[in-house]
Amino acid sequence: METVMELCCTRLVALLVVPLVTTACIGAELDEESEALLAEAESAIESNNGYLPNALSLNALSLNALSLNALSLNALSLNALSLNALSAIKNPGANGTASREVLRYVVSCALRPDQMFSFSWTDSAGVVRQEVYRGDLGYAHWWPTTPLGTAYSDNTYVQSQITACLAARMNWYGISVSISLRNNEMTSTSAERAAYPVREGAFWGNVFANTEAPFLRACYSSDAGSIARARQVQRDCAVGHLSVDPVTGATTVQQCGPMVIVGSCETVCNGSDNTNGFYRGCLKNPSVSPWERWDQVMTTFLTPAPSP
Repeated sequence: METVMELCCTRLVALLVVPLVTTACIGAELDEESEALLAEAESAIESNNGYLPNALSLNALSLNALSLNALSLNALSLNALSLNALSAIKNPGANGTASREVLRYVVSCALRPDQMFSFSWTDSAGVVRQEVYRGDLGYAHWWPTTPLGTAYSDNTYVQSQITACLAARMNWYGISVSISLRNNEMTSTSAERAAYPVREGAFWGNVFANTEAPFLRACYSSDAGSIARARQVQRDCAVGHLSVDPVTGATTVQQCGPMVIVGSCETVCNGSDNTNGFYRGCLKNPSVSPWERWDQVMTTFLTPAPSP
């Protein structure tokens, strides 16, 4: 079973897409039969890397507006959010725009398709705006009632899965690109693998961390064809954005906001899944330790270049 997603994130019963926003109402639970289907079905995902007309922007996760590690300490409902979080998502200025964008993506990654988060805010012209953010992937469907940071003794796993979901959807240009997302919880069908055969790279980290500094990492496929395809479709967050210095003419490689590109995936990640092609894990921080691994990794795949 597979799911093709528009920027607005639709998904078949077993497939969850990735949008991100903020809402204050939690939707009805799925019935037991649907829950069983979700649990048993493969989690293949085809997704446009953005829920809105723009993908998750470079600096949205720089944590200068909506604090994600603080957000994780409360339930994901309007009544449970801290005053600082409420102020951030209702801000009519640029910081408010960034905060709402991040929250939209968080909701998409954390909640299920039958759940949503809604709220209203007032813009600078005095117009009341209503936001309704629906879930997709369901990594933390219990978050509306139980704080993400205290739900389990090993809450790092869920925080890291949501983080990888967020990072894989960042885009330097703020445009939508059709991608296939795969990891240990999201495999793929043969049709999806045939449509998205180009492995772009991988993403991991934890932007919700409370016991250590939040971090984002990315690596790229060292295959020249994969790098060329990523640049062709304007997916620059794994391979880095090429920029030319107007004075010296030198070409430099820039990162997507707070995301650190640590090199080629072949160098920093372990073996890939034989069928689905995703990396099973990568080094948490290669510049610090050549041994400490991170297993909650999202691998992204692209469509091939058109035939000449």
